[in-house]
Amino acid sequence: MPKIISFDLDGTITTKEFADSVWLEGVPTIYARDKNIDIDAARRYVLEEYDRIGDSRVEWYDLWYWIKKWNLKTTPEELLKKYSYAIHVYPDALSVIPSLSEKYTLIIASNARREFIDIQLKQTGFKEFFTYIFSSTSDEGIVKKNPRFYRNICDKLDVDPKEIVHIGDDREADFLIPRRIGILSFHLNRNPSSRNDSSTFSSLLEFKKYLEGL
Repeated sequence: MPKIISFDLDGTITTKEFADSVWLEGVPTIYARDKNIDIDAARRYVLEEYDRIGDSRVEWYDLWYWIKKWNLKTTPEELLKKYSYAIHVYPDALSVIPSLSEKYTLIIASNARREFIDIQLKQTGFKEFFTYIFSSTSDEGIVKKNPRFYRNICDKLDVDPKEIVHIGDDREADFLIPRRIGILSFHLNRNPSSRNDSSTFSSLLEFKKYLEGL
């Protein structure tokens, strides 16, 4: 019987609009202002630089890295606060998360940096429901959730992998990888037309119903 339910955050509990707004609108806008150039030119340059670094490097996820690299007159806190209006919770999470917290210990296991996680949980009011938060980029310097990341979670919580159930929207990082170390994991695919198999749920409501049958 599982004791801990582990959730990815972006694309699972909250939409990806917030992160996209910060990276694709916020940073280019500040760059255009500080360098006194056209916003379209700034956006093209910033996106090219993102691609040049690539998401296989931990710097790609770090706002401070980009702010210092370009000597921008802002802080991560300012950017995150400015675009916090774009933080949105999926409707199914509004009922599922509080309900599951009454029976299980809930944790977040995400590759987002902690500053992104913290502001989303605080603004949505979900912070009280999660006992532990794990960030692969902030805590481990790992750009993608890998077996070591999940093993470290088990070690820190002093539990067997079989006592954790994890769900997230990345089939590789949230489903296949945790299963390699014995965690019961599921892929959340909110597009039912491309559902893969019985280990895929199209909503958190389906996931909750599955847990009720254990």
